[in-house]
Amino acid sequence: MLLNRFTLAPGRGSGGRRAHIAVTDRRGGYSTGAHGSLNLARHVGDDPAAVAANRSLVGQALGLARLSYVSQVHGTDVHEVDAAEAASLTAQGAEEETAVRADAQVTGVPGVGLAILVADCTPVMLADPDAGVVGVAHAGRRGMADGVVPAVVAAMRDLGADRIRAVIGPSVSPRHYEVPAALREEVAVAEPVTASVSASGTPALDVAAGVAEQLHRAGAELVHWSPLCTFASEELFSYRREAVTGRFAGIVWLGA
Repeated sequence: MLLNRFTLAPGRGSGGRRAHIAVTDRRGGYSTGAHGSLNLARHVGDDPAAVAANRSLVGQALGLARLSYVSQVHGTDVHEVDAAEAASLTAQGAEEETAVRADAQVTGVPGVGLAILVADCTPVMLADPDAGVVGVAHAGRRGMADGVVPAVVAAMRDLGADRIRAVIGPSVSPRHYEVPAALREEVAVAEPVTASVSASGTPALDVAAGVAEQLHRAGAELVHWSPLCTFASEELFSYRREAVTGRFAGIVWLGA
């Protein structure tokens, strides 16, 4: 159920809160077939009851009664979860999460898990434990090129974050992310480090490298970069490998 978990502590005497980061995998849930078994997405054709049960399982495993999910559209909008919204959340998210279209979230409210769903795109979890601010971003090819990472960093700084630390979760590696040469050139205009080659030597993209470069430019400290490739790892969902599949999550929250 939990692939990775990290805790980032505030500096001594800062008055901040511990920040927690988790990445789920595809094991230990209630979904069946192509969505087996810990699918957390409502939009992929899975049984809604199974998704609800899976989200509840994740909440229990993390000790979180409130999780925020959003409708992801490969854009750069950042959603702020304030105290009023946080009070209405459950472990399954909001009743109408499709009303919130965003590819990043931030909050300064303790005890609220910010979730981003992925199945090849790059999940980015960020925290400033001293300031008590956390954020998360869904960085696919388009969102990364358009600037979702600097957008979420800027939103965190607007809430008072200063020393931001980041974790890059599992995503599809360039070995398995073959694209047309023209598309590689287009994305490389926005972020040159993304230009790569696949295992067979064809044009490919390294989206996670673009994320890492953007974090560096934005002044965020990268504390962990997962080496796992979603396409190559059967314990993770991969849209590129399976087309019809579920979604795993990157989650960040402040200790209550």
